Amino acid sequence: MPIPTPTPTQAELQQRSPPSLISLAGGAPNPNTFPFRSATFTMNDGSIMSFDEPLMKRALQYSASNGIPELVTWMKSLQCSLHNPPSAGYSPERGQMDLCVTTGSQEGLCKVFEMLVNPGDNVLLDSPTYSGTLAALQPLGCNLISVTSDQHGMVPAALKEALSRWDPSEVHRPGSTAPRVLYTIPNGGNPTGASMTTQRKQEVYELARQYDMLIIEDDPYYFLQFDKPWTPTFLSMDVDGRVIRSDSFSKILSSGLRTGFVTGPKPLLMVSQLLVIEFYSMFLWIKLKGIADTQKLIMEKALEKEIERGRRAARAPPPPPPFSSQNLQRAARIADDWQPGVILSVGSGMPSNRRELPSSDVWTTPPPPSPHVSETHPGSLQLNTALPCAATTER
Repeated sequence: MPIPTPTPTQAELQQRSPPSLISLAGGAPNPNTFPFRSATFTMNDGSIMSFDEPLMKRALQYSASNGIPELVTWMKSLQCSLHNPPSAGYSPERGQMDLCVTTGSQEGLCKVFEMLVNPGDNVLLDSPTYSGTLAALQPLGCNLISVTSDQHGMVPAALKEALSRWDPSEVHRPGSTAPRVLYTIPNGGNPTGASMTTQRKQEVYELARQYDMLIIEDDPYYFLQFDKPWTPTFLSMDVDGRVIRSDSFSKILSSGLRTGFVTGPKPLLMVSQLLVIEFYSMFLWIKLKGIADTQKLIMEKALEKEIERGRRAARAPPPPPPFSSQNLQRAARIADDWQPGVILSVGSGMPSNRRELPSSDVWTTPPPPSPHVSETHPGSLQLNTALPCAATTER
């Protein structure tokens, strides 16, 4: 069952509303005030792409947090045609493949790191690896465990040796320091340019299954491969819902457009979006001719209509989903527990540090989230409130 959140509910209500609707909910500007009316682009093959006025208004206006719906649908189809991920046919409860658009792949990676990595965690990654990744991870206070790489990327034997200090049967025990996250650049690794073979990916994935780790597949150079057919991706092998893949159009379409996208299990991506959503206050400073009390008009009349129904839908908790994967169970329980007015910062899939905001029927903007939780269950996969990303790079 999809987990309702205020932003999707608000977007759905706006999409069903007539064009004359003036929404006071999200602070969306009047598109008639935008200085751009239309645009025409000439492609390399001579074809013309035109944006008329209605399309231009929509392109420049706010959209859903995970991206313009048509773009998200197209990108999902692209991922299915390129990778044929097993999870595409799963139910949401099993970790169905989902996708969100990001401002370049680096922003997506920052969100993933900030969601999954806690101070003191052990994180596995290629050696050497991308400097932007190091810049994003170092402020999080984690321990970086380098895994030897060669001309074919990460060496599975070296990964197995690095993991040998932990017993696979004990990785879920309280106090376990076993890594929960493995980061790798499988194609054209930066700075070595190495690319992993299919066999190596299969061996790495099996080790991730054995130790119940998530694999962060950072693949901005996927579309720059010269050899055909292209090597299968970790996403194409993912039968458990343990791969979070980061893609980018910066290298082939335009670096200035800053278009990337993250693909992964639906519960994890939904939690990531919950943790970075901003809730907006409803402004009550408007003055309407003939209306003496606009607060009563908004707080009583409007709430009896669509705004009230949207609020209730967003606050209604769904039943706990019967996930089979422990990682997805934790993520889903976090999302189930979320309510408007509550900042979540959790470990072991259950709340460990919550701050209640003043009760209100209108969402208010919370204070900045606390960095990380100090009291968490040892050995648990913890999902964090988002922190500002330290790495700003060209990806």
